[in-house]
This record gives sequence, C-alpha cells and structure tokens, in this order.
Amino acid sequence: MSRSSRRGSRKVAAVALAVSAGLFLASCADSGADGGSGDAPESGSALTIGPVNASTNEGDPVKGGTLTFSGYSAVTSLDPSKTQIAGSVAGSELGAIYDTLLRYDPTSQKFVPKLANSMSPSSDFKTWTLKLRDGVKFSDGTQVDSAAVSSSLARYVTNKGPQSSLYASKVASVDTPDASTVVFNLVDPWTGIESLLATGPGMIVAPSAQQGDQFTPIGAGAFTLEKFAPNEELILDAREDYFAGAPNVDKLRMISIVGSQATSESLKSGGADAAYMRSLPNVIDLIDSGYPGYVDIPSLSYLSLLNTAPGRPGADVRVRQALALATDPVALDNRLNEGKGLPGQVIFQDSSRWHNDEAPIGVDPAKAKQLLDEAKADGYDGKITYLTMQENSAQAMALALQSMANAVGFDFQIEYVNSVADVVKRLYVDRDFDMSTGSANLPEADPFERLYSNLKTGGRNNATSFSDAQMDTLLDELGVATSDDAKKEVLAKIQARATEVVPWQILGNTPWLGVWAKNVHGVQQSIDGIMFFDEAWKTN
Repeated sequence: MSRSSRRGSRKVAAVALAVSAGLFLASCADSGADGGSGDAPESGSALTIGPVNASTNEGDPVKGGTLTFSGYSAVTSLDPSKTQIAGSVAGSELGAIYDTLLRYDPTSQKFVPKLANSMSPSSDFKTWTLKLRDGVKFSDGTQVDSAAVSSSLARYVTNKGPQSSLYASKVASVDTPDASTVVFNLVDPWTGIESLLATGPGMIVAPSAQQGDQFTPIGAGAFTLEKFAPNEELILDAREDYFAGAPNVDKLRMISIVGSQATSESLKSGGADAAYMRSLPNVIDLIDSGYPGYVDIPSLSYLSLLNTAPGRPGADVRVRQALALATDPVALDNRLNEGKGLPGQVIFQDSSRWHNDEAPIGVDPAKAKQLLDEAKADGYDGKITYLTMQENSAQAMALALQSMANAVGFDFQIEYVNSVADVVKRLYVDRDFDMSTGSANLPEADPFERLYSNLKTGGRNNATSFSDAQMDTLLDELGVATSDDAKKEVLAKIQARATEVVPWQILGNTPWLGVWAKNVHGVQQSIDGIMFFDEAWKTN
C-alpha cells in the first residue's frame, strides 16, 4: 500500500469513529422513529431527563464479582485520541481505563473533579487553572502530574482527535508552573473547556503508553486491561492502587450485544448487569419493569440531513423549507412509534434546560407546495434521493418521509445501503448524498461543541456543507457566552435563524437510558451518557 493510500485509510477510519458517537445514525439502530411537529404537545412520551426507579436504600457496598456492561456499539480502539468519546461509543469502556479529569454531574448540572482536585476560571473566563490530586498514579506506577497532563493533551491534538480542532482553536497555550498545576490560557472567554476535559481530551494517557508505533492503554482509571478482542469483548481488572480506593467489583466485562431487544433480554436474564439503551420501546419496557437507570434526552437526536452543497437539491433554501413544511413529525411518530416518541421541530424541546420560546417552522403542505413550485419554475426537477439503511425501521421511516414529500410534488427516491459504515462513508467522507438519516446529539451539559462542528462553515462534522454567515456569527457569540442566561439568549437566536434557513430537517429527539440490574448499585453518570463503575457493586 502506498503512503498516500495509508493516509486515506486512516482518514476514513478516523472520520467513521468520530461520527459514530457524536453524530450517530439514529435510524440504523432503533426500532422506531421519534419525530414531531412544533414543541411536541401531542407526544405520548412521559419521559424526562433524570434518574428512574432509584433505590432509596442501597445498603453497604459488596466486594467481588464481575460486572458485565453491554455498550451501544463495540469498542474498536483503546486510544482516546482515535475515537469519539461518548456513552454510545467507547466512553464508559475507556473511562474505566483512563478516568477523566472532570465528570459532569447531571443532578447538579455542574462539572465536578475526578482525576483533578479542582478546576477554576479567572474572572474573565480566559484562564482556567486545574489542580491535580496528590498521589494519583497511572497503572504503570508513574505520577499523574502536570507534565503528563500537558503531554497527553498535546498528543491528542497531534493525533487529530475528534475534538482536537476545537481545543486547538480555543486554547492559546498551556502552562505547568508546578507538578500539580495546569493553566489553560484561552484565546477568548470560554466555558466549554470543562466539557472537553470530561470527555476524550480529559482521558489522560500515560507518557509510557506510546512507544514508537506501539500503543499500550495505560491510564489512571480504576481498571486495567486484561483482554481486548475488538468487536467482541473487553475484560478489565480492578486496580488495588486506584487513588479513590480499589473498586468494589473485581472485573468489568464490556461487550456489545447486537440489537436493543437482545440487549434487553440479556439484562433481564442476567447475561448483562448494565447497558446503554436507545430503542424507545425497550427503554419504556425496562423502566416500566422497574429497572433503575438514568434517562437522557439529547437535543437534535433525530434528524434528516440535507446536503446543501452546490448542485444538490438542498442548496436551494426553498427546497429545504418545503421538505420541512411537508413533513409532520407527530404524524410520523403516531405511524411508526404508536405516538410514544418525542416529536418536535425545535432544537431544544421543553425537556431541555436550553429550551426557548422561538417558534418552529411548522407543518404547512400548501406552503411547501408553493415553495417547491417556485424552485421548479427556476429549473429544479423535483427529484431528491434519501440515503438510509436496508433495515426494517429505517425502511419504514424512509417510506413515511417519501409519502409526505411526494404529496406536495417531490419526486422522492430512496437509496438503501447495507451498513452503518456505508452511510457514514457516503455522508462524512464522500459527501455523496442528497438527504439522509442523521443525528447531532447535543449534550445537556454543553451544546456548543456539536452545534459548532455541525453548523460552522467548514466545520469538521459539517457533512451537509451548510454555510451561513449569520449562523457563523451566532456560533461565535455562543462560544464566548459564559453564563447560562447569555447562552440561552444566543441559542434562541440560533433557533430563529435555523427556522429560516433550515440547516437540517428536525424530526424530534431519541431518549437514551443508562440502565442496570436491580442488584447493581453505585453507577455514576457523566456527560453524554458516559457511565463510571469504580464505585459500582452487585448484591446477590
């Protein structure tokens, strides 16, 4: 293989990994579509963000045993600079090996120290000072000091980790005045650095981990590697010398069971002790069956992506508007999900703390037809092709979208491919599509990063080639907003602009459930569905 071919292969792999979590293809994994019109007043779902079936008396921790966790997708790399870190992909698994500097506490809606002892900003939010805990060591026995943190972050940027471009654009320099202090000097005021240090960049890799081309997963987390069979299982051993004390369980077995129904059945039969679930019917069933867990509802988690590149139908804003106005997400939800989903056309539904009162585009087939007719009068032939998976729920969704689009005059065609990898390559590598299933999955903790990467002109994950000078300005304003009120004000403007220019077709939200068996206790939640098991235990 030529050197240029190797570079191309690495690019495809890196993009596929980055997309797999932050922009996961919702319809390729779930048994129903979660669409909606407006603010979803007709939604049949009673789900809200927060814990479910929480135990009031967990008792004293029990030592020993193996805890089996079924992730949403199989782990393919143990290097946090080579994969997007999220609950849906590698986040809980790699978090067990490396920990993170910070953890997002969804109850307090604040970032709290984990490997770090504290993290504090200057009054202008342009300088952040991180203090490390005393006595924290990597699994090779070396100290987690400021030099190791700085080196790991530099390695993440050099390796072009999924969040590296944002980090590099925001962080001007890093100082290490002493062994326990890391100072981040920022280009502009920014609060989002806390979010990054709770995800991939905050998983600190030991200096000894990289020896030439050989990488060994050496971190400061509560577990160490025993066995890694890619796409099969990951076996981790508890560390007796973990800084917070030896974990309660002896081992973690991390697997990925194909299909939400099979995962649910494994949890009920005892084959799995904890899992990350996304399929709405299974989520509701497990909650109704009394299983404890945590429900998260990321915003923009069910979309149709519209390619706005020149020469594509979506390059004409009238075509994008017509598709949105022709599509009734509540009707889709009733048809495909028995009305139990979370339909909506707004970026932030009322379950989100970032919700605002800006109106959605609405559903208006007559106006859709008018806009489409105008585009046709200017030469558009009405044809558009929708790319999706050859899978039952994806097919049902595609056919429902087709019927609504064709009803106003589109010639809506469907192209099926065999795998998620095929869709990912077409969207994020080849950029060869008109319209496709998609997701942005904005975390409640900090929606900025994924909005920025999806909408900013030239953004890393801007698969639709969307470009709008006014939106770019708003995204820059959001990046420097430092209070929740200031962020909400800008997010309302972003919603208003999105209603005008329709960067995507919003269909609703898809809830996630971090769930565990009734005899499992002590699981901790973090950002984006990541779970930590260093305090978890099992009773008989």
